[in-house]
Amino acid sequence: MTRKTFTLTAHISTDNPKAIRPVLEGLVSKDSITLTSEGFSVQGTMKGESARELNKTLLSALRHVERKTRLRAEWKSGNAVERFFDYVPKGIQKA
Repeated sequence: MTRKTFTLTAHISTDNPKAIRPVLEGLVSKDSITLTSEGFSVQGTMKGESARELNKTLLSALRHVERKTRLRAEWKSGNAVERFFDYVPKGIQKA
């Protein structure tokens, strides 16, 4: 499969932002991460085979350091936007 570039828009809720931030910065560029009252807001790009694979990679890495991490993410590639809550797909829409 070919690797595509996906635009990520996500809200990450966590009880331990200090533990999550270094992992998040290793996966997404630092300038796309904003600290919020509940965790982080992220807008950036990642490359991968599918939105599902990228979502799983991101959430698994975050939960490795803080189990109580929640991810609401939108992955856009081409004219499709795929939404996820944690690992669960919530639908695909045309952009």
